[in-house]
Amino acid sequence: MKHQKLLSIEEIKKSYKAARNVNIQHREKLTTINKAAIWITDRVGSMGFFMIIFGWTFIWLTWNTLAPTQLRFDPFPAFVLWLFISNMIQIFLMPLIMIGQNLQSKHAELRAEEDFSINKKAEIEIETILMHLENQNDLIVQILKRLEEAENKASKS
Repeated sequence: MKHQKLLSIEEIKKSYKAARNVNIQHREKLTTINKAAIWITDRVGSMGFFMIIFGWTFIWLTWNTLAPTQLRFDPFPAFVLWLFISNMIQIFLMPLIMIGQNLQSKHAELRAEEDFSINKKAEIEIETILMHLENQNDLIVQILKRLEEAENKASKS
């Protein structure tokens, strides 16, 4: 019979740190300005924001194209004011969205690292359980052989 040093589940648990909630840790480390950047990134990257911008653009361009000439405030074909406002929105939101996305990617990396750590621990626990099962199987086979030998001896006598 081969004897291997079988680790108990308790020994495995002691050798690994407990799982942590990286979502809470990440949130606690964020500054107020970083929280604002993520909030804006989440909102700007939504269909709701797209619909607001699309609706605003549609109304602006339609009004300044089809409204009576004396009521237009940004006349066709230049739309200078609309272009200026649109560019300002883009200029301000672009770097802010990139900051928010960088923060979100750091959060995703933390989650991936924690998942990997938990998976490594689970793999070792599964291997340990399989080794225990193999060991039990070997013992059962030995017991069955002894029983068969005892039955054979009993039937011969």
